[in-house]
Amino acid sequence: MIKQITGLLCLTASIAFAQTPPKPYGALPAPRQIAWHETEVYGIMHFTPTTFENKEWGYGDADPKTFNPSDFNADQIVQAAKAGGLRGIVLVAKHHDGFCLWPTKTTDYNITKSPFREGKGDLVREVADAARKHGLKFGVYCSPWDRNNAKYGTPEYIKIYREQLRELYTNYGDLFMSWHDGANGGDGYYGGAREKRSIDNTTYYQWDSTWTNYTRKLQPNANIFSDIGWDVRWAGNEDGSVNPTSWATLTPKPSEGQNVAVPGQANATENPGGTRGGKFWIPAECDVPLRKGWFYHANEKPKTPEKLFDLYLKSVGRGAALDLGLAPDTRGQLHSDDVAALKTFGDHVRNTFATNLIARASSKAVNVRGYNSIYSAKNLLDGKPDTYWATDDDFKTPEVVIEMNQPVIFDVISLQEYIKLGQRIEEFAVDAWIGNEWKEIYKGTSVGAKRLAKLDVPITSQKVRLRITKSPVSIAISEFGVYKDTE
Repeated sequence: MIKQITGLLCLTASIAFAQTPPKPYGALPAPRQIAWHETEVYGIMHFTPTTFENKEWGYGDADPKTFNPSDFNADQIVQAAKAGGLRGIVLVAKHHDGFCLWPTKTTDYNITKSPFREGKGDLVREVADAARKHGLKFGVYCSPWDRNNAKYGTPEYIKIYREQLRELYTNYGDLFMSWHDGANGGDGYYGGAREKRSIDNTTYYQWDSTWTNYTRKLQPNANIFSDIGWDVRWAGNEDGSVNPTSWATLTPKPSEGQNVAVPGQANATENPGGTRGGKFWIPAECDVPLRKGWFYHANEKPKTPEKLFDLYLKSVGRGAALDLGLAPDTRGQLHSDDVAALKTFGDHVRNTFATNLIARASSKAVNVRGYNSIYSAKNLLDGKPDTYWATDDDFKTPEVVIEMNQPVIFDVISLQEYIKLGQRIEEFAVDAWIGNEWKEIYKGTSVGAKRLAKLDVPITSQKVRLRITKSPVSIAISEFGVYKDTE
């Protein structure tokens, strides 16, 4: 009887373990951040009187009548973005020049004072509607620095700024991002004062209070972007890339001589790589203009589709997101060169990743958690982000062999962790069966939401092997794939 009871207890314990997923590791993403990771590529659109002044930063003194696009077409812009593979648009509703693209009640320096739609227009509304019409997410950027407003630098301005955020948060539907930068005062028009105004950006904007009481309450699904997050961090550059080793976690650090990390006063040297074991899940956004500048300039050309694909690999392919700057011309449309570059880039990405060449292959792993098919290595190849291969707790450096029915030619490798359980892997390697032996063809470090590797030369093989070579805990990997670049 005792043996039977003991056996029953062991069986019960085994079944219980088999159904238990791996324990989460470290900081974890919120649902809104999971949705952000899935977006991967989006755009940020700059279009203010600055466009018509052929400047990069407006001073704040442009006559509102300057803003007069001859043929604004939100559908044209959004459709070009969609063809480029972009899944969202962040509109600069107000840049540093202070000109508001919606009929705000907070300042007369807004679109109703321009000839646009005979003073009855709302460009934020048009872009938001076009984005949703074509299946793109919508977000806003409202600059905290206002070079036009006479109240800037006083406590009264913070009330104005927060009211502008409230209008944007409550009148334009669900937002996927609330975008903020670190511009913190300087010379400006300021209602005609034409002077330089400095503020203490560690206290003036009261970001904790603003984000808690306005962003989180009014737009709980919006990811807050800034140098330090709260949800998405700046990559530390405007080059469109992060470090080859880039962690989704970050412990924000203040700039030297400061005691608090805020937008514009953060240790940006930490941002390109993140913080291994960081306190918060704050992945990187790689923002980069499609052209040289953020605003349209007739003498500039867009980046080539080849360059854009390279940036895709160095941003999305390193667990971050790519944010492309879109700059309408004075018509209020994207130039045909921009449209063509986006389309070719979008086709390149779509065609390259259309088919996982090992999707129908067999898999053989050295370990499957609790011998449970729920955690089978087959999950690596099913194209479903919510299934994953997991190992027992003491299997931290497992391997899996994928064998095809016939050899395939590939030069791109893709790997994705199940990030709802954290970023776990620290080092891995991929081998190919070549000439009757395994040969290492790639080794990498951080994985996270996605890791893409472009090989120097195409590989022909019937078997590939994934080896996890360093991890502090058992693994949870959602997807593994090989692809052929269609360039």
